[in-house]
Amino acid sequence: MDFDALFTSHLDLLKAEGNYRVFADLERRCGNFPRADNHKDGALRDVTVWCSNDYLGMGQNPKVVNAMVEAVRACGTGAGGTRNIGGTNHHHILLESELADLHGKEAALLFTSGYVSNWAALGTLGARIPGAVILSDEKNHASMIEGIRHSRADKVLWRHNDWRDLDRKLHAVGDRPKIVAFESVYSMDGDISPIREIIEVCEAHGALSYIDEVHAVGMYGPRGGGVSERENLAHRIDLIEGTLGKAYGCVGGYITGSAPLVDFIRSFSSGFIFTTALPPAVAAAATASIKHLKESSQERLAQQHRVARLRARLDAAGIPHMANDSHIIPVMIGDPVKCRMISDILMNDWGIYVQPINYPTVPKGTERLRITPGPLHSDADIDHLVSALASLWRQCALAHAVA
Repeated sequence: MDFDALFTSHLDLLKAEGNYRVFADLERRCGNFPRADNHKDGALRDVTVWCSNDYLGMGQNPKVVNAMVEAVRACGTGAGGTRNIGGTNHHHILLESELADLHGKEAALLFTSGYVSNWAALGTLGARIPGAVILSDEKNHASMIEGIRHSRADKVLWRHNDWRDLDRKLHAVGDRPKIVAFESVYSMDGDISPIREIIEVCEAHGALSYIDEVHAVGMYGPRGGGVSERENLAHRIDLIEGTLGKAYGCVGGYITGSAPLVDFIRSFSSGFIFTTALPPAVAAAATASIKHLKESSQERLAQQHRVARLRARLDAAGIPHMANDSHIIPVMIGDPVKCRMISDILMNDWGIYVQPINYPTVPKGTERLRITPGPLHSDADIDHLVSALASLWRQCALAHAVA
């Protein structure tokens, strides 16, 4: 069989549909976020990044950078292997203690990414709890879906953010062990789940509650513990999962919960046991970032101000964007080819980088530009972005928002 021909035919179809992904060759500038160098055709071009998940610019915070540099000089660059073979570096212990404190839990466990922490935790719980059934919000992240699939446990989908539907389906499951998996902030639409109602339903049915706070940690709550901390509900949630790769400006994922729960996943999860540990320098930097955002709300408040200003300017220009209560601004296009084209024009003609979001990340017909304003975007940056979008809306004959 001509495998390359097969691969090429599938890629050609993807391109024809407008869903082929092109990765920008960017080099972020420490000390000058959100600016970056765009490497293209042998030349460098200055661009402003509008779609980073380094939501608060902590990837360039001096405390975080210095902590990483000092740990590299002290410990070297790598962890030396898996934690059960290479040993647990003390920086891992310090970070897990900081994470447990962040969420008011007894213990925490590090993973190499937020994807892996979801995959490993849900996969282990579903596989190892006899007779378990996992009830999953229909819009859960791919990492949660893959973890549930890997567990081979029975799965029940409940309507997105519909706690009444969850209640009905939990009742239908009966006396089997139940795990309810959902997110706090959904990354593509930016909507926030009704956590209190979901938790009350879980408690009424004796279900284990599992929340993904990856797009909320660092961003919400007085110490950055996420929406569950902001709503004073963290103590009622069995397992809180998060990431170090977004608001904390580093890389890695984690879970927090009771000591037995965390030790159970540590002891039985292949995704933890057989994976090389995070470098100590990453752990040190993440610890510094978490500590800083526990004490400082300056970054969160500045980011919220930028979001509000950009939304107001988009409204004034008639640019349609999805309403939500989070920091994520989806600007709706509704066509994959136009979405890709607008992204390319913004980059090439306006020096603005915002990646198109197409199927399968979002359903067909809901293609969008996912914009994430940060505390370091200036008023001039916002004005430039809105001017560019307004110009392209006219050129591409896209519908304006109805006043």
